[in-house]
Amino acid sequence: MLTIFKRLHRCAPLSRTGLLGGMATLLLSASLLASLSMSPVRAQDRISAVHAFPASLVYSRSFLEFVKNANEAGKGVFEIQVRGGPEAIGMIEQPPAARDGVVDMVYTACAFYSSIVPECDAVSSTQIDGPTARKNGATELLNQIHQKRMGTVLLGWMDSGVRFNLWATRAPRLDASGHIDIKGYKVRGSPIYNAFLTNYLGAQVINMNAGELYTALERGTVEITGWTQIGAMDLNWDRYLKFRIGPDFFSTDLVVIMNQRKWNSLSPKSREILQAAALRHESDSVKQLADLRTRELAELDKRGVKFVAQSAEASRRFIEGARGASLTRM
Repeated sequence: MLTIFKRLHRCAPLSRTGLLGGMATLLLSASLLASLSMSPVRAQDRISAVHAFPASLVYSRSFLEFVKNANEAGKGVFEIQVRGGPEAIGMIEQPPAARDGVVDMVYTACAFYSSIVPECDAVSSTQIDGPTARKNGATELLNQIHQKRMGTVLLGWMDSGVRFNLWATRAPRLDASGHIDIKGYKVRGSPIYNAFLTNYLGAQVINMNAGELYTALERGTVEITGWTQIGAMDLNWDRYLKFRIGPDFFSTDLVVIMNQRKWNSLSPKSREILQAAALRHESDSVKQLADLRTRELAELDKRGVKFVAQSAEASRRFIEGARGASLTRM
């Protein structure tokens, strides 16, 4: 359970001056009384933040919209100051940076720090979205786990409900049962789905960050990658990815975490406004990205990206394999 500590404030020390006569004494006494009767003035809270992906990507744009709305709601109370994305702090280094207080707030994929919080695998492999997890208590439980294991506060699970596909530069193979066979393909790995790719699909993966993938696709050093159903066009990957493989699997596990000491140091008003802004964005982003998914898949179809379906039985085994690989690793 998140404990909120109320800060104690002190009045600024008052300078002492000699008495300059009766009138001066009265003025000084009035000044002292006025100072003692006033509430102490607290400086505006300042919160530094970074995001995992380039600013051009839909997910980063969503986070920046959250920051904009939060800052408007908290004007005069706090200000979130965004330092940048992976060019400021490396993608995988961002969660430890939040833990260690190098930066106050990070927008990232939970899977990027699953070595610290193994329960992150349950987030990516779930079938529910952020608002549902908030209602059924899962988010608060994850918040408690983050504080215990990592010294961070889970402010919100944002941009949830978007599913993943495998994407390929050349036609994928299907075995006799209609199941995907990616052995022999050059497959990009990621912490989000490495267990699935290696343990279930038997792929040998090449680990790389999203920012490196365009060049790898261009050079042919990667032929298959997992990615969400939106955002490929933001990164121009659709120039090379020509096949989208079904069924979809996993779910976006994008979260906003804050250094716990920093969170506790904020004024109660700052925490109240920040949490309210996170709740709104959790809900609003689900619908916004669902609408975007429909539009982007239609556009990719127009651009010639072909959908490859596995058989019904193979699809069932594929989804179970994805979920099982993550839960086994966790």
